[in-house]
Amino acid sequence: MKVGLIGLPTVGKTTFFNLLTNQKLETSSFQSGKVEAHVGLARVPDERVDFLSDYHRPKKTTYAQIEVIDVPGLVSGSGEGTGSGNQFLNNVRQVDCLVHIVRAFEDDHIVHVDGKIDVIRDIENIKTELLLADLQLVESRIQRIDAGKKVTKEQVAEKDVLNVLLVHFENEGTFSNIELSPDERQAIEHLDFLTDKPVIIVVNVDDAQLVAGFERQDEILAHCRDSGYPAFAISAKAEMEISELDPEDRAMFMEELHIEKSGVDVLAETVYRRLGLLSFLTAGDDEVRAWTIKGGTNARTAAGKIHSDIERGFIRAEVISFADFKEAGNMAKARELGKLRLEGKEYTMQDGDIVNFRFNV
Repeated sequence: MKVGLIGLPTVGKTTFFNLLTNQKLETSSFQSGKVEAHVGLARVPDERVDFLSDYHRPKKTTYAQIEVIDVPGLVSGSGEGTGSGNQFLNNVRQVDCLVHIVRAFEDDHIVHVDGKIDVIRDIENIKTELLLADLQLVESRIQRIDAGKKVTKEQVAEKDVLNVLLVHFENEGTFSNIELSPDERQAIEHLDFLTDKPVIIVVNVDDAQLVAGFERQDEILAHCRDSGYPAFAISAKAEMEISELDPEDRAMFMEELHIEKSGVDVLAETVYRRLGLLSFLTAGDDEVRAWTIKGGTNARTAAGKIHSDIERGFIRAEVISFADFKEAGNMAKARELGKLRLEGKEYTMQDGDIVNFRFNV
């Protein structure tokens, strides 16, 4: 799964990218003309993996990961594919979820591209650019169908839906909030609409705002809720300082700022949930590992995440929930309590399942 960090120039996207991926890319107050995207892997924190790793003391511990793309700062007209807009749209089309970084912090040395801090305006500006891209996609597709020498019945069905979408987008509606029948969705399933992608809003604040709140906070969070966007405030500056401290000083610094959990950890976990992902776990002396699957995945398909041979030769899954294992204290006690169970290939995997797949090939 791929996540795109988007936003206007100089809002802190690359800083968040560095924090998520442990990279050290250059950030600049004046760097607003870059067009290349940066790609890295972010670890998804998991206290269950921590616990199992402490218990087993394995040779290797592997956390779930998500791919993160630092998309170059958006400029006006990107939604229409002008200037660096084509690159922006290409990058955004690659991702499954958008994390929109907006700026609430004031800094005289870092000039906002629009001259003034306004979080809601910035949220709406990005939304408008994505909407313009979807509108252009619909218009182009209709023109292509009309220009064809022979129109198939599938294209007729597609154009009917496109005309509905055209009106909807012109009235500033997004793809995520339109009601379509299963047949209508099937007619346009080959098209990728940017306003259908899940969005998370991260408000980049300074240390003082992190403690006392930022201007128009209630209004901004209400606006995000009304738009269906999960939203929370993180201080990129504070998170960078936290990442450079040793554990003891880190805990003290977080307490001073009333931070119970690293904002970057919260962001990674929120992205994971927003994408409808869950983790099942395998644990032993060699490795403790979290495996990423979509919610609703059955046991046999999940086994294929480990190896295709396990999926092909699937017999049974030996399963215990992490909560039951932790409560029992060890696998022998869990078995004695009847918490360990055998599940068939159609069993729907649950988040935190500890699994041992039985197979034969």
